[in-house]
Amino acid sequence: MSHICLTYHIVWRTKYSHRTINEEHERDLFAYIFGFCKKKNCKIHRINSMPDHIHMCVEIHPTISLSEFMKVLKQESSRWLREHKELFPMFDSWSNGYAAFTYSVKDRIKVINYIKRQKEHHKTASFRNEYESLLTEFGLDSKSDKFLDD
Repeated sequence: MSHICLTYHIVWRTKYSHRTINEEHERDLFAYIFGFCKKKNCKIHRINSMPDHIHMCVEIHPTISLSEFMKVLKQESSRWLREHKELFPMFDSWSNGYAAFTYSVKDRIKVINYIKRQKEHHKTASFRNEYESLLTEFGLDSKSDKFLDD
C-alpha cells in the first residue's frame, strides 16, 4: 500500500472578486464544503473566508487529482450557493482558476493559523498583496500570473 500525505493551502475567489460571501452565513458554506470533502475522503484542517475569497488547508485523497477536486468543488458549491440564494443573495459564481500551494506536515500548523487569522490579516492587507506574498514565498512570478484576472 502506498502512503501519501499532501497538505494543500488552496485559495479561490468569487467572480470579479465581488464581495458575495457574507460572514453571517459563511459557516453554512463551510459545513457544505466539509461535507463535500468528507464524501471525497479528504480532510479539511482549516477553512476560512473573506467576502471575496476562501482559504482552505486540506489533504486531498491520493485517488483524486487536485484539478479534479477543485473543478468539482467549485461546480457543486456554486450550485449549492445558488440553491441557497436566501443566504448568499449576491453570489453569482467563482472566478476561473484557483491557487494551491503544498506544505510539509511540519508547516501545517503554520498554514492552519494563517487561515484562522484571515479576518484579522485583511484589516491591514489586501487580497492582492496577500496573494502576491504567497507567490513570492514559493518563488513564482506574479507578473505572468492570471489568477486575479477574470
